[in-house]
Amino acid sequence: MSHVGVPRGTVRKRRSLALLTTGVLTIPVLAGCSSGGEETARGVPQDIAPAARETVADGSTANWAVDALPATFNAFQADADSATTRITGALLPTLFPMDRTGQPKLNPDYLESAKVIEREPRQVVLYKLNQQAVWSDGREIGAPDFVAQWRALRGKDSAFWTARNSGYERIEKIERGADDLQVRVTFSKPYADWRSLFSPLYPKEITGSPDAFNDGARTALKTTAGPFVLKSMSKSEGTVTLARNPRWWGDKAKLDTLVFRAVAAKDRTQALSDGTVDIADIDAATADRITLARRDRGSNGQPLNHGPGSEITPAQALRSWAQAHGSDEDAAEIAQAAREKNRKAVVAYATEQKALRDFAVRKSLEPAYTQLALNGESGPLADDRVRRAVARALDRQELAQTVLGPLGLPAKPLGSHLALAGQPGYKDGSGALGEQNTKEAQALLADAGWTRGGAAEPPKDTKAGSEAEKKGGKDDEAEAEKKTAGEAEEDKDAKSEKTEKSEKSDKDGKKAEEDSTEDSADSAAERKKADQDSEDSAASRDEGLYIVGDDNKPGAPAPATVGSASAVHVLAPARTAAAQGTVLLRQAGVLGEDGAVAATDKQPGGAAGAYAPVGTAAPAPAAAKGQLGKDGKTLTLRFVLPSGPGSQSLRSVGDKIAAMLEKIGVGTEITKVPDESYFKDHIASGAYDLALYSWPATAYPATDGRPIYAKPEPATDGSLLVEQNYTRVGTDHIDQLFDKAAGELDEKAARELMKQADARIWAAAGSIPLFQRPQLVAVDKKLANVGAFGFATPRYQDIGFKNRQAAGSPADRKK
Repeated sequence: MSHVGVPRGTVRKRRSLALLTTGVLTIPVLAGCSSGGEETARGVPQDIAPAARETVADGSTANWAVDALPATFNAFQADADSATTRITGALLPTLFPMDRTGQPKLNPDYLESAKVIEREPRQVVLYKLNQQAVWSDGREIGAPDFVAQWRALRGKDSAFWTARNSGYERIEKIERGADDLQVRVTFSKPYADWRSLFSPLYPKEITGSPDAFNDGARTALKTTAGPFVLKSMSKSEGTVTLARNPRWWGDKAKLDTLVFRAVAAKDRTQALSDGTVDIADIDAATADRITLARRDRGSNGQPLNHGPGSEITPAQALRSWAQAHGSDEDAAEIAQAAREKNRKAVVAYATEQKALRDFAVRKSLEPAYTQLALNGESGPLADDRVRRAVARALDRQELAQTVLGPLGLPAKPLGSHLALAGQPGYKDGSGALGEQNTKEAQALLADAGWTRGGAAEPPKDTKAGSEAEKKGGKDDEAEAEKKTAGEAEEDKDAKSEKTEKSEKSDKDGKKAEEDSTEDSADSAAERKKADQDSEDSAASRDEGLYIVGDDNKPGAPAPATVGSASAVHVLAPARTAAAQGTVLLRQAGVLGEDGAVAATDKQPGGAAGAYAPVGTAAPAPAAAKGQLGKDGKTLTLRFVLPSGPGSQSLRSVGDKIAAMLEKIGVGTEITKVPDESYFKDHIASGAYDLALYSWPATAYPATDGRPIYAKPEPATDGSLLVEQNYTRVGTDHIDQLFDKAAGELDEKAARELMKQADARIWAAAGSIPLFQRPQLVAVDKKLANVGAFGFATPRYQDIGFKNRQAAGSPADRKK
């Protein structure tokens, strides 16, 4: 998915994250409320076909699929993406890469040691560099490189187009130590996540000046210091080619060349089968095909029982043959063409399946989690009771099972926003919100004023100072000036009479409600009817699915401009965001010419551009479906989901969530939007109520988590500065806990602070973690030390083929 761009020159206090209400929450009991402990958390192991280096052959080329060519090789710029991270990992120093448990681990290829040597009066970290560590031009890696990167990223010089600087702004000075191999870093205030700094480390030639930083590393990296060097980048071929670094001092890279090739997700199956790529992240459908291909290896040439033509019965095949050889020439021609098309499809599919036998599916859990985001900026979800009700209506176990169960991966709901299972510091903090409980969710909604009959009630008086009251007051004053004194008196009498009738109606309504409460049999019947209506609504939910494009239909709300009071300044992730609304009115049962449901705002005389098939039933009123309402409005939430072929599992989760919410009387308008605009145009802009998107894992939650959960602050122009908190839900207390943890040098104490922050994030109910994302990677069976890495950073120098092959043969092999 696309990520949000940041205007050049904008400095964001954010270290990294690849595809991250006012007041302090009052939480009854947070201590001891979690449903799991840190010591019981178990992570899913990586799956990379590990092999000792001596069993891996030297030479050959491996092709690795990426979503697209990187827009930049500068990982600190706003448009850096997952390809930037993947490729620079093989080219540049990472001082503390993550290990398989999600912890930062010192990299001996670059460091002999690194530790805090002083705490008072200032924190001082001393780095001792590997004496063999050199840049590809032969120059030693040293203090000048650290100094240049600090000055570029500390945020004091806006000439550097950097998207993140967290931690660097806390550095007071950097000095040479006792010799050229020592770097002494002094901090102005304590920084717990100091290991996150200087990774990747760029040479001073890149970070030493704004021009070099801004443009010098976008399409080239002349100087590197990894097991590989950048050999070439071809936009026409969609490839970035790396070659062995002849000056590399560590374990020699097993591969001669490593090619990163841009392959769209929809084209990965074809690319694997024709030998274009050897390694590729894949979806569940492609994983199933590889599994079937390996199962069919011993079929002895028998026709496949899956794929094109497999659903044709013997009777259908006989009928098709008869039509193709019948006396009706026109019908025969059509039948023959259909049979030929099917034959070609069967042959192509069988050929692909034969080639896919050479691949294995490596499975683990990706270091990222999927959440349900609840936009608390406005609307019903601005009320924390409604957010908590939505959260407590969810069966998170069922949602995790939907995605992970069919893949054979552990289907356990995630219990933390700030750590994943298997990481130090992980603890299930969901008890701060409470377990799934339909009755308590309904009680929360009732307490917030949402009732079964609320949609039919007249709206109550608008609160003082609201826009509606201001507008109404102005209109009333203008009208009053036009009236004569006599007319005004008549209006007064009419209003008085109307008030008396309304009061009488309210009394009658209260009496009827009391009678209903006393009659338990009638109440039970009503609840049964409401449940049945809810099931009927679930059966027809597809009528509320919309495919939204850039059609600019009449009535569509205009996007807020940057200078407007309603504009939102979004500061976006610089790395691997990857992240996943628009404002629409519900139009049930209206179809576009291409069969997709179109969404437009309601227009006088009908919905502009909308079409409904003859005989389409009118949608049932919300009150008839048992949906909750208040002040004459139904409780309906805009649920935005991506429409791309790779997002099917996400849409399945969305459908299940909608069904769960219907059980408590909450309606949803499911809007499907193109993947490329899902995050940028909908999530970041806040044009949604509910949405599903993911955040990557981090070893530094105090630094990386703060922008995601920070309390939004008003900017000087009246807009809202949300950083990466796209739910717009936050508290001062949560911010204080993050700030305290970031300066806590005792790791155990810092983790305890993060657990407290996580409990309060749960209680605020703006973000509901659902499950850790599955990681499926198709890998040539002959390749070792590559696949589903889980938390761990790849060791590119260890990747290679287990059996000796001629250089280049993996990429050129015939399938």
